[in-house]
Amino acid sequence: MDIRDITPNYSVSPQISVEDIPAIAAAGFTCIICNRPDAENPPSHFAAELEKASKDAGLEFVTNPLTHDTMTSDRLSLQRQTLESSEGRVLAYCASGTRSTVAWMLGHADTYSPDQLIGAAAQGGYQLEQLRPQLEMLAQS
Repeated sequence: MDIRDITPNYSVSPQISVEDIPAIAAAGFTCIICNRPDAENPPSHFAAELEKASKDAGLEFVTNPLTHDTMTSDRLSLQRQTLESSEGRVLAYCASGTRSTVAWMLGHADTYSPDQLIGAAAQGGYQLEQLRPQLEMLAQS
């Protein structure tokens, strides 16, 4: 498992498995967000399988599948609301962690400067400078 911290309360990772859930709970996470559509995975990694294992471990689980076409304001709002309403650390996963990082950045463009967003992503190992124009546009609206 390759968990990368974006903020003290929000981390991202590539695809997780049912076997990873106990370690995620032991690391202090209280909520998992699935940003990966089932169509990208074998049945063993479908969101329903991970949701069951997460709930069995006492973790909240939110399914919010994202693609380039489905990264809408509603989906970004769900991502942010989940983070803000969580009583602990949140782990979001997708194929590489990039989509989960982008969703956090776009969803917080009204709160943090583009430099802060790009810097937080870079600390997590994601070089997303190309989002600067979009972040600047979102910050102005």
